[in-house]
Amino acid sequence: MNRDEVFTQVLQAPQTYRLQIIYTQINRDSKNNPSFINYYYNYDPQLYFNPASTVKLPLAVLALEKLNRINVAGVNKYTTIQFDSSFAGQNIRYTDSSSENKLPSIAHFIKKAFLVSDNDAYNRFYQFIGQQTINRSLKQKGYNDIRITRQFRSNTAEQNRHTNQVRFLKQDGSLLYTQPPAYNRDSFDFSSLVKIGKGYMNRNDSLINEPMDFTTHNNISLEDLQQVLQSVMFPAAVPQKQRFELSADDYSFLWRYLSQFSSETSYPKYDTAKYYDSYVKFFFRNASHQLPAPVRVFNKVGWSYGFLTDVSYVIDLTNKVEFMLSATMYANSDNILNDDRYDYDSIGYPFMYQLGQTIYQYELSRIRKYKPDLSKFKLTYERRDPNDIRPSIKHVEN
Repeated sequence: MNRDEVFTQVLQAPQTYRLQIIYTQINRDSKNNPSFINYYYNYDPQLYFNPASTVKLPLAVLALEKLNRINVAGVNKYTTIQFDSSFAGQNIRYTDSSSENKLPSIAHFIKKAFLVSDNDAYNRFYQFIGQQTINRSLKQKGYNDIRITRQFRSNTAEQNRHTNQVRFLKQDGSLLYTQPPAYNRDSFDFSSLVKIGKGYMNRNDSLINEPMDFTTHNNISLEDLQQVLQSVMFPAAVPQKQRFELSADDYSFLWRYLSQFSSETSYPKYDTAKYYDSYVKFFFRNASHQLPAPVRVFNKVGWSYGFLTDVSYVIDLTNKVEFMLSATMYANSDNILNDDRYDYDSIGYPFMYQLGQTIYQYELSRIRKYKPDLSKFKLTYERRDPNDIRPSIKHVEN
């Protein structure tokens, strides 16, 4: 049993920390087919947590699905995409200095969203897919506890209903395809009020002595997040309705960048002192900043307003271990929100690490009738050129 002080403290007060955990045990049969058993701790789809950047996972997948549905020759995740300004509060995006060709693409946005949780990448997914399509598509797939209402910008509710005109360009810069601006006329159900904390800082940095209202914010249940990741990693193991329309190359691309480290990536070239290997791997994030050599984590994290969330599929290629682990918690002892004074370093990250290691050590010792063949997840990752003298990116809005 893990007797770490922080680990014990949080587990003994799950309501205080709004703690929810889903541990997914994976067992294989003689033909390597997986089966999944979920174990829940304090799980409650009605217990709100701010999903923060975890919403980048379903939107990245929906962006790839939409590209496939457009079905125009030459339009794919690597094609140059440009965003016009079509309504108040929108901004253009014609170039991307962090990409090799200095041009934006859905593929490059996915890299940025997964490697360091870049916010602009999420906004571009949102603008390309459109608010209406996002919510209708997820609902049709059975993800009933997901509601995406806003971008990571200071837009009004009305501005978030409008999304930009988008253009795809050929390599010579000529127009390939135009997607007109979109507007969402569907309504949202905001009948369940969500108010958290005892105070918050407003946009003028003034303390408001009342709970912060999250009623109209993005909302997603931990189980729906876990199921989205499971559908990406194991599409054949979820119902047909729940799957996304992706190609084999789409899946391998997602797997690579869900698990690749920024230190292995040349474009974007992130500062590895700040964006170290375990930066977005909360279940393995400790002082060494490194994961055990045989371990890869396919995951998406989020952190905002004192909430920390990680949804992961973990493999150990040497010891033939695999499991899924999803957890969210609230680390904000003073209950003042939006003041950037949270207990991430003293409570949040240490707890997440201890939780991850507790399950990992258990899985290392767990007897399996059939050890998993994980060869399809043994990916070829990029290698950054040690002679690359370009300046690294030291700050990302995430």
